[in-house]
Amino acid sequence: MSRIQSVFAELKAQGKKALIPYITAGDPNPEQTVPLLHALVASGADVIELGVPFSDPMADGPVIQRASERALVHKMGLRKVLAMVRDFRETNQTTPIVLMGYANPIEAMGAAQFVELAKDAGVDGVLTVDYPPEECEDFNQQLAQAGIDSIFLLSPTTEPARTELIVKQATGFLYYVSLKGVTGAGNLDIVEVKKRVTEIRNSTSLPIGVGFGVKDAATAREVSVIADAVVVGSRMVLAIEQSDADNLIPNVQALMKELRTAIDSV
Repeated sequence: MSRIQSVFAELKAQGKKALIPYITAGDPNPEQTVPLLHALVASGADVIELGVPFSDPMADGPVIQRASERALVHKMGLRKVLAMVRDFRETNQTTPIVLMGYANPIEAMGAAQFVELAKDAGVDGVLTVDYPPEECEDFNQQLAQAGIDSIFLLSPTTEPARTELIVKQATGFLYYVSLKGVTGAGNLDIVEVKKRVTEIRNSTSLPIGVGFGVKDAATAREVSVIADAVVVGSRMVLAIEQSDADNLIPNVQALMKELRTAIDSV
């Protein structure tokens, strides 16, 4: 059982839902990333999504785009991100880390080498936005052999036949995008999200996380009633953007505690 699977199993036994924050590696600077990871854990993160900065993102809205731009100024690349995970693992062997990003950096490194280095660093899951399930079966097999989960996105426009294809390859958990568009766009329709999550549950026993539209504690609470995990990306990155060096960790932890309290109140 992977670290991700173990966390979800433990939370289910406790009747709790997972809180999954997202931050971009290297934002606001590389020196702050590992301390931020530890701060997220200390304030209630069950799993962490660590974004790999990329110059041409397709799924990320303006807030996360700016985070990538800030990170890329510091020459952040995939090898440096993996080194950060390795540093984090020196003192944390329990909290799962999911790398979220795009295919180009993996292709540039080579899939086999990426999987080897990711395993060595202590990565638990990989979500590659632009690897369609029709084209990444070999990559997923390599991840599986390394004990790394393959996380896939499902959206409001994903058709039933494609949902079936995705759930056959996915491991760890499924990430349901709660709205049409990029991260941080619009307001989620909680009734529609509930309908779609129910439909997805008919096709899989995997835990389902919901993100792309969680803007505050109230939204997080609504989502936690429906999903197994609440994913918070743009709002978390915005807290980083609006902080300076002195209040960065306190601001992020304050937001995390608000979200944690809201989710645990269900």
